[in-house]
Amino acid sequence: MREQPMDQNTNTSDREIVTTRVLNAPREMVFDAWTDPKQIVKWWGPTGFSTTIEKMHVRPGGEWTQVMHGPDGTDYPNTHVFTEVKRPERIVYTHGGRREGGLEVRSHMTVTFEDLGDQTRLTMRMVFPSAAERDRTVREYNAVEGAKQTVGRLAEFLSNEEIDQPAFIITREFDAPRDLVWKAWTESDRLAIWWGPKGFEMLHCKIDLRPAGMFYYAMRAPNGFEMWGKFVYRQVIAPERLVFINSFSDKDGGTTRHFASPTWPLEVLNVMTLIEHNGHTMVVLKGRPVNATAEERKTFADGFESMQRGFGGTLDRLAQYLCEG
Repeated sequence: MREQPMDQNTNTSDREIVTTRVLNAPREMVFDAWTDPKQIVKWWGPTGFSTTIEKMHVRPGGEWTQVMHGPDGTDYPNTHVFTEVKRPERIVYTHGGRREGGLEVRSHMTVTFEDLGDQTRLTMRMVFPSAAERDRTVREYNAVEGAKQTVGRLAEFLSNEEIDQPAFIITREFDAPRDLVWKAWTESDRLAIWWGPKGFEMLHCKIDLRPAGMFYYAMRAPNGFEMWGKFVYRQVIAPERLVFINSFSDKDGGTTRHFASPTWPLEVLNVMTLIEHNGHTMVVLKGRPVNATAEERKTFADGFESMQRGFGGTLDRLAQYLCEG
């Protein structure tokens, strides 16, 4: 494909459309809504539009082709080519249309996802080759209002997803300063002492504490069964916040299904905050499945009671470790 060069002037304010909105969903969930074809067709486009995706390869050089169907029956074919994908922070792609000899680039879109805890600030910046092209797009396609409506539909979709995906929440107050509790969660020699349900023995424990790093561990149950698991860190803000994807694993670090439940979500997004007050530390852990089917979400929600017992026993071990330490 051939891209037409775009003016690289630093000041683009006269030839861009910028849309920003704070969404009531964690960044991982918003990023997934933008990059999963099964999700994006549920909200993409202005009010009254629907979308058919022909292909969507979310990687640098990957192509995303789709047809937007207007409420009056008019079809609007679109072709995009991804130039940057940095999960879960940023997506950059060109927008154009097919023509003989390649792709005509009409604009460059940059989408950023700013983590605000349980919320996400989404910013879409569409830059055109010229101010005249920007003005023509606004005039002929009502692009500014269309972008606002599209983000509004995303917000509504995520709100519905929140209903469909209830969060597992557990809290515990520890009689220890926050720095010590943080170390207990993030240092392998400390985790090896307390992590896991009561009666479990830690066999392997390794931590690479950084975004995209991993906590990788193996435990042995009282009956001799060995289980592997991992956290893949998304955000590390010492000593107050950890965001990670939790999953079962194998000896090679691969992601595996729950050993006893084939309909358990493959991955669970966890947001853990540590709040200090008068020398005590409150730990709040929220977990929600990502990229899960309806059956997997139901299995997850049905498991809240057993998860409370399992995590409760693990946090009992942490409390004992902090008391003895």
